[in-house]
Amino acid sequence: MQNINYSEIFYSPQGEGHYTGVCSAWLRLFSCNLQCDGFGQKDPTDTSSYELPYKSFDASNIKKMTDLPVFEKGCDSSYSWAKKYKHLTQSKSVSDTADELEDILPTNTFKHSHSNQQIHLCITGGEPLLQQGSIVRLFKEFEARNNLPKFVTFETNGTQKLTAEFKDYFEEYIANGNEVFFSISPKLYSITGESRDKALKPNHIKEYYELSSQGQLKFVIDDNQASQNELEEVIVILRQNDICYNIWCMPSGALKEQQQSIARAVSDFASEKGYYTCARVHTYLFGNEIGT
Repeated sequence: MQNINYSEIFYSPQGEGHYTGVCSAWLRLFSCNLQCDGFGQKDPTDTSSYELPYKSFDASNIKKMTDLPVFEKGCDSSYSWAKKYKHLTQSKSVSDTADELEDILPTNTFKHSHSNQQIHLCITGGEPLLQQGSIVRLFKEFEARNNLPKFVTFETNGTQKLTAEFKDYFEEYIANGNEVFFSISPKLYSITGESRDKALKPNHIKEYYELSSQGQLKFVIDDNQASQNELEEVIVILRQNDICYNIWCMPSGALKEQQQSIARAVSDFASEKGYYTCARVHTYLFGNEIGT
């Protein structure tokens, strides 16, 4: 049976969007279909001007992911898909991955025995929906252990078509009173340099919405008119496809300092338009650290 390939497993409060502050177990799967090299660049649309420290960084002496710096230009989670960091990833059986997730939970179950409150499972990346078969097998493993999480968030760029296996399993999961929450972050050309035809797949996002109406559209923007105008264009397209998730606006920046410098402007824009402001609370709690 195929192993699960992941770059991190950790326990930390959710830092973004609807479930901010909720205790969560995190599984960061390895691999992505986008690179988003434009993040943090002076001009995200000019590839000739890019500076990409994740490419030049010498990782040969790095032994674990948490020893890596957060790169302020290019994708802030490039270690979750770039081949040069593959030696730091894990490839484990479904059973061993479930063991590790349970081991990081304070009371080894998704329902904390002290608070009697649910701990969420957040599956992120990279792009987690590249490994849909592995995700289903992991949930079946938790089911067999009588430790199935009642809440799961998939943090996705929204470009992957759902498989029949995935839809069938999670339709039943939802029917049994559990929640699938899609946190979808479509990548804007003016921020990431990824072309719209590659990065925006409304038909796939519509599939997510049809499976679960619980979710959010989380856009990274800055204080420039270009990203704000593009955001509005993309929202029109998504609404035309009857995708009615709430809209959240999050300030661009891999580092806390970058985010803070434009946070007010992003919040003002979001509030004026009636969207929600998405802070990155984990950066304020833990600083510029991986594994939080």
